[in-house]
Amino acid sequence: MSDDTMAPTTPAASPEATPAADALRDRRSVLRCAAMVALAGASAPLLAACGGSDEAGSGSSSAPASTAPTSAASSAPSSSASATSGSGGTVLGPVADVPVGGGKVFTDAKVVVTQPTAGKFKGFSAICTHQGNPVGSVEGGQIVCPFHNSHFSITDGSPVSGPAQTPLPAVNVAVQGSNIVQSA
Repeated sequence: MSDDTMAPTTPAASPEATPAADALRDRRSVLRCAAMVALAGASAPLLAACGGSDEAGSGSSSAPASTAPTSAASSAPSSSASATSGSGGTVLGPVADVPVGGGKVFTDAKVVVTQPTAGKFKGFSAICTHQGNPVGSVEGGQIVCPFHNSHFSITDGSPVSGPAQTPLPAVNVAVQGSNIVQSA
């Protein structure tokens, strides 16, 4: 239905009715444009999320804003961590943050670090293999994805329960001093 069909159909409309109809038509145009802008803005991050992570993190200036902070967050600590860690790894956090028999989700790096037994640290991707949502916590000796309740083993990342059928990919981590570092 176009805006023209919404205008009064009587040619002898009162002078007061014409400004009101014009205001209504202008308001509809503004709302329609706002809806279009909102839809266009909302679709860009969704489309970016569907793309490959290798290309999105390449630092191109045309990347949507939703991917820029992710790549900036993962690359910025890497450069400062390489200077402090000495081996080129990214410092994730202190060893003290990862309890024995549990773990910690490092959301900025998208890594889960677990300590199944004292002194033995394991790293896994913090992205659930079911539908690509971020895992939320480590509870009761399992890595938990809050979106569809998939649970993964802190020992090897294998699915324990829920809809996920594939293990979380391993991530190389090491202890350097009092920090846990993600290495290449």
